Amino acid sequence: MKTLEVRVPHSLDPVEVRRRLDAALVKARDDLGGNVSDIDARWDEEDRLSFLLGVMGLQIRGHLEVLVTELVVQVDLPGTALLFKGRIRDGIQERIGGLLTS
Repeated sequence: MKTLEVRVPHSLDPVEVRRRLDAALVKARDDLGGNVSDIDARWDEEDRLSFLLGVMGLQIRGHLEVLVTELVVQVDLPGTALLFKGRIRDGIQERIGGLLTS
């Protein structure tokens, strides 16, 4: 496993960041049902969300940490997913960045 870290800046109140993340998780479960097998996410602490999802037969585990000016995403990538590391990073930045700026 290799850990991918992505930092996404924001200017929102941490409570609003958590609210948007929770809403996005509900939407993702509905929208990605065919491509993503289980999405399991829970707040371990007030500012840390752990997640596990299945994509194309792979189990992807990681966590999000809500900081004052940025969101830090750490994803443990299995060896076969490393080929797509750049696309995964770009996807995280695009989706979460859009979520935190809209």
